[in-house]
Amino acid sequence: MRVFVTGASGFIGSAVVSELISAGHQVLGLARSEASAAVIAATGAAVHRGDLDDLESLKAGATATDGVIHLGYNHDFSQPLAAVQTDLHAIETLGTALKGSDRPLLIASGVLGRTNEKVILDPSSHPRVVNAQTALGFALQSVRSMVMGFAPTVHGKGDHGFMAALIRIARAKGVSGYINDGKNHWPAVHRLDAARLCRLALEKAPAASVLHAVAEEGVTIRSIAEVIGRHLNLPTVSISSDQASEHFGFLSRFLATDSQTSSAITRELLDWQPTNVGLIDDLEQGHYFA
Repeated sequence: MRVFVTGASGFIGSAVVSELISAGHQVLGLARSEASAAVIAATGAAVHRGDLDDLESLKAGATATDGVIHLGYNHDFSQPLAAVQTDLHAIETLGTALKGSDRPLLIASGVLGRTNEKVILDPSSHPRVVNAQTALGFALQSVRSMVMGFAPTVHGKGDHGFMAALIRIARAKGVSGYINDGKNHWPAVHRLDAARLCRLALEKAPAASVLHAVAEEGVTIRSIAEVIGRHLNLPTVSISSDQASEHFGFLSRFLATDSQTSSAITRELLDWQPTNVGLIDDLEQGHYFA
């Protein structure tokens, strides 16, 4: 299968590209810069120049291939609604290009607030829910569309997401913090396990599937903070709810969430069993602190 991948040079996307190629697929990767193009070419994939705002480039990539994995997203927290709209327009363009073909369209989403694969949130709960529902709607137009809900932490060497941000905050504040008792839960998955799941979904997930890339249903925030404190030789402390925003910034609203999220249906449907290290063991390896 020849697969068009957006976000192909990113932390998750590059792992997905390598997984696809190792399984015998061909990949056309979207590149918005020379640097991205070089990363994609180094994996053995073909390069398709364009970006998420260039809807004609997205249409051309989808039309020229046998399926699409849409992982690209503008993670600009200063303009979240603009990023959501860009993503929505990209999904609409990709889905329209695939209409009537029964070709696969996999889009990336998140799992915070979803307990299992049967739960679809109300659109008022988060603006990206509309994007997921839009993708699933293309199943009614002969597109094998599916939504991949990634754990909030997809971890591994090179991760610059939430764990890296927590480490930066701990260094800046001189303490490794958690909110209140820290017993709330944080789902996680290793990037290589997530990449394999994307490949399995592309190959055999049925239309309108809602899938969860979750290896660990919920690691406690306190246990994460304790590992960070130990590696940085800093005290691990509780931060009260009323101080959380000042201490953690925009991360506070995520860290206060208790999200134990199951992937049981996904595992059974696609015969997916995560085999890589868990989040705590990955943190213990030390590469996050290098």
